[in-house]
Amino acid sequence: MIITQAQLTNYRSYAACALAPCEGVNVLLGDNGQGKTNVLEALYLCCTGRSHRTRQDRELIRWGEDFASVKVESQRRDGSHQVEIILPALGRRKLKIAGQEASKSGELMGHVTGVLFSPEDLRTVKDGPAERRRFVDMALSQIRPAYYYALQRYARALKQRNEVLKAAAAQHALLNTLDSWDEQLAAAGAELMRHRREYIAKLSVQAGETHREISDGREQLEIRYAPSVTLGDDVQSNLDALFAARDNDLRRMTTSVGAHRDDVLLLIGGRDVRAYGSQGQQRTAALAMRLSELDVMRETMGEWPMLMLDDVMSELDPSRRRQLVSHLKGIQTFITCTDPDDLAGAEVGRAWRVSGGELTKA
Repeated sequence: MIITQAQLTNYRSYAACALAPCEGVNVLLGDNGQGKTNVLEALYLCCTGRSHRTRQDRELIRWGEDFASVKVESQRRDGSHQVEIILPALGRRKLKIAGQEASKSGELMGHVTGVLFSPEDLRTVKDGPAERRRFVDMALSQIRPAYYYALQRYARALKQRNEVLKAAAAQHALLNTLDSWDEQLAAAGAELMRHRREYIAKLSVQAGETHREISDGREQLEIRYAPSVTLGDDVQSNLDALFAARDNDLRRMTTSVGAHRDDVLLLIGGRDVRAYGSQGQQRTAALAMRLSELDVMRETMGEWPMLMLDDVMSELDPSRRRQLVSHLKGIQTFITCTDPDDLAGAEVGRAWRVSGGELTKA
């Protein structure tokens, strides 16, 4: 897959921005704070429907304007695709696919696919389980729309169940509705867990190979799924776990088991990288995860997604930088950086200078 055109209107620092990238390496050069990351954020928004930096659409709208929009055209094996996201200051966002308004957010998935690697990715390794679940959720939502819809069903059922748990102390009759919410939560949760287990198994194989290359064969990375429900991925196992935890959940007024409590373990030599890994090992693990995400998405879709590298070259030592550059062949890539020397070894196809929210050819 390649992006052929991208247009930003009133998006962050840009009043208007039009981009016609090449099929290879595209570079956005400029000092910090000039708007380089905003372009990658807009592209990622069209891949997943979410910004990687904020959950508030209002923050994406240029100051003083009443809307923002991003339109991206892509070329895939099955032809051309067009996605447009319109973000009003008031009211709900609008999604358009091939010029037609979409009624469901899940319709966005699969038209523009990409992998974003940024310095914040270190949080995937260092922070708690929520960051690693988000990593898996974003990847799977792009390649499997059914997963995205299951994620939505799960979130709705979880919210309702937690509301019942909080209100049950004052309204005992509400306890009669818990079985219904448990059934909905278990059904959606079992689907999520099956997809996660399969995806993480593939990711672990690929990440192990990638990590060996990056570390010159010195270390072995393993990615392991750690589900909250250990009985199994089926609906009944999820129901049994929810029922067993019900008394505890009523006391705590929150749901303590289920797919929202899953974790993903990153192990080097059998040891948890989060707890025992050095800064270099954590960076290498984060890089291996993103590069492996590319490979698994290609295997699933039959074509490469685009790759977005947000100011990561300066964060990597020369050896890891060379390994990263070696993976760019045949992949449409968007790189932001402040120093052109960081791109040593990369075959740059097109470059722009970014200053004050404006792009000029470099």
